[in-house]
Amino acid sequence: MRDRLGQVIDFVTEHNRVTLAVLLVVTGAVAAGIPQLDTSSQAGGSAEQFEDLDRVQAQQYIQEQYTNSSEQQTNRTIQPVYVRNEGGNVLSRESLLDGLRYQREITSDPDVQAALHEQGVRGIENLVASRLAGDANASLDEQIQALSNATDSQVRSAVGQLLAENPRAQQFLPTDHGTATTSTDRRLIVVLDTGPGTSQQDRDEAGTALYERTNEYSEAGFFVLNSDAYQEANQHFFGEMVELVLPVALLVILSILVFAYRDLIDVVVGMTGVVLSVLWTFGLLGWLGVEAGTISIVPVVLISGLSIDFGFHIFNRYREQRGPGDGIRAPMNRGVRLVTTALILVTVTAAIGFLANLANPLPVIRDLGVSITLGVVSALVIFVTVVPALKISIDGLLERIGLDRRKAALGHGTYLRPVLESSVTLARRAAPAVLVAAVILGGVGGLAWTELNEESYQQPDADVAEWKQQLPGPLGWEPSEVRQQQQHVSEIYQPADENDAIRSQILIRDGVTSDSTLKDIDAGVRQIDREGLLVTQSTVQPVRSPVTAMNAVAEENESFAAVLEAHDTNDDGIPDTDLKTVYDAFYAADSATAEQVLERTNGEYRSILVTLSLNADFSDGSEVVPRLADGAATMEGEGERTATVAGSLAVNDAVLDSIIGGIVLTMLIALLAIAVTLVAVFWSMHGSASLGAVVAVPITLVVGLVVVGMFVLDIPLTLLTALLMSLVIGLGVDYNIHVGDRFADELDAGAEPIEALRAAVTGTGGALLGSTLTSAGAFATIGLVPQPQLQSFAAIVVIALVTSFLVSLIVLPSLLLLWSRYTDGVLSVAPDAEPTPQD
Repeated sequence: MRDRLGQVIDFVTEHNRVTLAVLLVVTGAVAAGIPQLDTSSQAGGSAEQFEDLDRVQAQQYIQEQYTNSSEQQTNRTIQPVYVRNEGGNVLSRESLLDGLRYQREITSDPDVQAALHEQGVRGIENLVASRLAGDANASLDEQIQALSNATDSQVRSAVGQLLAENPRAQQFLPTDHGTATTSTDRRLIVVLDTGPGTSQQDRDEAGTALYERTNEYSEAGFFVLNSDAYQEANQHFFGEMVELVLPVALLVILSILVFAYRDLIDVVVGMTGVVLSVLWTFGLLGWLGVEAGTISIVPVVLISGLSIDFGFHIFNRYREQRGPGDGIRAPMNRGVRLVTTALILVTVTAAIGFLANLANPLPVIRDLGVSITLGVVSALVIFVTVVPALKISIDGLLERIGLDRRKAALGHGTYLRPVLESSVTLARRAAPAVLVAAVILGGVGGLAWTELNEESYQQPDADVAEWKQQLPGPLGWEPSEVRQQQQHVSEIYQPADENDAIRSQILIRDGVTSDSTLKDIDAGVRQIDREGLLVTQSTVQPVRSPVTAMNAVAEENESFAAVLEAHDTNDDGIPDTDLKTVYDAFYAADSATAEQVLERTNGEYRSILVTLSLNADFSDGSEVVPRLADGAATMEGEGERTATVAGSLAVNDAVLDSIIGGIVLTMLIALLAIAVTLVAVFWSMHGSASLGAVVAVPITLVVGLVVVGMFVLDIPLTLLTALLMSLVIGLGVDYNIHVGDRFADELDAGAEPIEALRAAVTGTGGALLGSTLTSAGAFATIGLVPQPQLQSFAAIVVIALVTSFLVSLIVLPSLLLLWSRYTDGVLSVAPDAEPTPQD
């Protein structure tokens, strides 16, 4: 293998111009795949990928057995339009008139008309104006006329009477508004049709028209929160992020590269390799048909970081190898030969870590593992061919015109070398203590994992630190009105009706005809209600269950009411005997209503469906679902039946648990595979399997320290952070391999263990320091973005990079020295192996 690598490196360093020409053509061919890139993948997976989960199975069962019930509930959807005036009164005559004029404009818009439900548009302005007109059925023009003719005091009086007499008017006002005749907030309800008569395109066009019309009334405080508003908010967000993060990130990267390389030409050559690596990655993804997905920024930043790391090792080793009388080609040949083995090993083990994600059930995570692996392989090819060839070409040209291109390697300076060598001193004096401390820290990481919070995702925060807003020029972050509006609305409003609420279902199966069934279900519902999870808005039915459905039918059907009363032994309004007869009577009285809550197949009752309208947000899932599960446990009674929480919140929570479990499996697979690979490679190349095992051990400590960092910084386990945990191994293995391989190379060359260790931590350690500073600095700039998920992403990667560096320079030297003491520091190199060239 080394002979073949040597032949390739010889060709690259001897025929640098041919290499560049060939790789330029190859780059063009690979980059041609970029236009074919598929970016349609989403962050989730289909139900089939999680069909072994009880909640997913329950959700599928509900969809199959209660289809008619679902269809009856989905023929309309509402689009609230909000009115806000922080220092004024949105119940004033002028504001209500604005609302009526707004309604006239949107209802006359052809795009809105095409998707408008027969219930149309309604708001408190309609109720007030109709009262003033003396006609509950007054047309919109008549309402406008009546409100225009009224005085402010008449309007105020009408508002007060309306709120006192009509509780349904509260749906248009903030929760717990009461009967006050002034308010800073109100909302209108636009009802869109979702039946077969309208298409999704119709609804999309109606939403766009609503957004545009609402913007025309923005000065009056009108706004809408729909897909068009969020799209503009996202564009605003990315624009602000580019203006703030990109300049800072480039400044950090270039500053550190200039410090590390102390040479502008080397900075340009290294960054050229980084750009080519990213282009190759996306080109290969396009050709191979791998979906890039919605989080393609992850492979970009990770590949950029690894590419910068590769560049540091190539340049640093070249500088170490070039003596005073050397030309350019020979030391570059030796430097690339020396470092290529480590780079290949890094690529292989990192690929193992990333490809272990193929065991994950989510397609986006599997695709991401493939994407990053392709990127690492691309970086390897670029940095052992293009970068050395380009470096030789440019340095040769410059030296021919009289410029000396010799530079000192990072880590060999007067100030930095003693700092790096201190890790050797620590290893000599306290290696066992370092090992014990590492084991303890690893154990703390294991305990911290069990204490991490789990969330489906981290809710964006509309607040932006003042100093970020006060930065000069385009750097200043301008907060998005949409995010602030969204946060405000979620704080003061409850859902306007069932179609606007997040719903959760509880599926009860087995023993649904036992006498205690309905009592246990009612007890479970009351327990959930006491937790404050249900919507209390007067216009919303918070619970649909057999009890509520039966009571509703009994109000209209006297004979069924008599059946309920006859089977209620303690007069609490809940039947508790011979429930099969009650169910039969229910179906006979109103089968359409009964089939929404009861499943009857071949005359047998197999399941019950309880539907809850929740006063919650999707980000509340990790808190809400356990309390729903407690209520479901109460519905099970004494084990007579099963009750499973379903619905979007419950399914998301179950999927998150499954993914986190998958991440643990992924990490274990990756760690085992990497350990086996290192053992095999070190045995093959250096004659010591045990040395490979020693190099692999610190990776587990890196993972543990990252978990500790997450716990200290209160970073929760979400779909994104769980994914990043599986990628930490791919990052953590890099630095240890470079130090371990350099140590082995020095031993192969005949150095004593202490001298070999000193060469590894000063030579290779200097390159690792530059790589860490550059990559960690660049990722840290992402933390400037006021978005919790991106901040968590940046924090985890920075922690992984810094801890990997510290572990490779503090813990690994102690392990290597202990290994040398117990093995006499001797490597059994194969007899036919050529000694590694050293200077």
